[in-house]
Amino acid sequence: MIKLHLRQSTRSIYLGLACLSLALHLLLALFCLSVLQTACVLPTSSSFSSSSSSSVPRTDTQRHQAISRSSSSSAASSSSSHELPTVPQEEEHHKLNAKTSHPEGRGSLNGDATVREKKVTGVGKVIPRVKGCSKLEALFEHPLYNLPRPELQDDDWLLRVKTNERARDTGSEEEEGEEAMNSDSQWQSASQEEGYDKVDWTSDVETHPPWLRFHLGISRWELYNRKDPNMAGLTHYLATQRILSAVQKTGGTQLKLLMSFPNYGQALLKPMKQARDAETDGNLFYFSDFERHNAEIAAFHLDRLLGFNRVPPVVGRLINVTSEVREITTDHKLSRTFFTSPAGNVCFYGQCEYYCSLEHPVCGQPHALEVSLAAMLPDLTLAPRRSWRSPWRRSYSRTKLAQWEKDPAYCDTVKQTPPYNHGTRLVDLIDMAILDFLMSNMDRHHYETFEKFGNETFLLHLDNGRAFGRHSRDEPTILTPLKQCCRIRRSTLLRLRLLSLPAGRLSDVMRESLVQDPLAGAAPLLSEPHLSALDRRLAAILQAVQTCQHQHREIIYNDLEGYDGDFNQQPD
Repeated sequence: MIKLHLRQSTRSIYLGLACLSLALHLLLALFCLSVLQTACVLPTSSSFSSSSSSSVPRTDTQRHQAISRSSSSSAASSSSSHELPTVPQEEEHHKLNAKTSHPEGRGSLNGDATVREKKVTGVGKVIPRVKGCSKLEALFEHPLYNLPRPELQDDDWLLRVKTNERARDTGSEEEEGEEAMNSDSQWQSASQEEGYDKVDWTSDVETHPPWLRFHLGISRWELYNRKDPNMAGLTHYLATQRILSAVQKTGGTQLKLLMSFPNYGQALLKPMKQARDAETDGNLFYFSDFERHNAEIAAFHLDRLLGFNRVPPVVGRLINVTSEVREITTDHKLSRTFFTSPAGNVCFYGQCEYYCSLEHPVCGQPHALEVSLAAMLPDLTLAPRRSWRSPWRRSYSRTKLAQWEKDPAYCDTVKQTPPYNHGTRLVDLIDMAILDFLMSNMDRHHYETFEKFGNETFLLHLDNGRAFGRHSRDEPTILTPLKQCCRIRRSTLLRLRLLSLPAGRLSDVMRESLVQDPLAGAAPLLSEPHLSALDRRLAAILQAVQTCQHQHREIIYNDLEGYDGDFNQQPD
């Protein structure tokens, strides 16, 4: 009887423990489910405010349905630096096609060579979709990335399609003879060159190729609208369009090619010259570094994440250096530099100021080569650009220092010098310095703007090939414009703070954005140390702003006045 009683008691204890364990597992499952449902929701205005470590002077805003030029001018007159506010821009996330396909014919590889080269590079792999929520999508749904903007006027567009009626109104025989399109007319190619498509474009946007839509979408305030559905088509076009011609582009210090497509579109190619995760030797000067194809791609993604939209769209691509460059080029100087290396790889080096020699070749494996392809801007005859020397340009000398490196009050001189003495040019330059610091680009000696818009426009963030060279070291001098001037856009600062929070951490959204590039199937375009460096540098930028706030009363250029949104409830 005693044994039976003990056996029943033991059985009851075991049964109770089993029930308790089951209950705990159910509670844990419910908790995990709730976490997954809220993991990708960015903080609301209240939580965003409480997590900001530094405050920005509060500026009360009023509800406006539209912002006119007159209101912008009046706001500028009250600004301490007499700057005109720019119009914030609408943006939308676009996804790059993760699969690349070689074009048929001369631009493709045949037989076993294609399979072998795809195995070498990893291109062609299907990138698995990330399970759960997307931090990137949540970021782009935030009000700071969906600011309303006033309706653009005719003079706010870089290019407009000229109709026959408008040409007749001018009364100019020369203009009447120019290309004109309206609903009753069309433009047909007159080119007899072999390989080019017989195009038939009308004023209907549906007849325009992606590159032309990109050109027609450039405005006074942004290079592209992230919400434009054409952006996905443009990046896919760059990654898959058949290459018809390849010639070396003149100018610059390192090798780059101008690629032409059958529908008259063009792209700027920069080749892979070193492994993606190779870090620049610490003993090299910034002007002695290689340009990197993955840096051009990453710069486009980072610029978009910061809400700038000032870097032309860039896509990674795998090309065949034999059939897509050597066999189709009409550049005799370029063709003479091709050779087969002792390892059996097809190589070339071109002609340029630096690193174009037999000792610095660009080589396929044996034919396949990773490259970046950037959408070309409109021709200079249609949209002239002006080149500006950066006030914080480096001396490009091993021994001499630039003036800004010797004079702590250098920014006071810059503020009194056109075009930095009015408008938004100074804060535009500081935006560019923030971008350069995040990607450790020390090679920003000049920048460009579209002449049509004068001083009331954005800066083009071009030529980013020397970025992302070192991840183990930050270069604080890149932030000198911010530290010396202590001036920053309110929208830029709020986005930086947003990207510093766990729900939208910069390294996480950058990783998610880059994985959509066609070359991401081979290897990450940025290594984890480079992604971690982004978070570290972002913290340094916010610390620099906080230091400025302790030293100066007014440092915020309020470009959000007149807008209402959740972010306006945050103390700033």
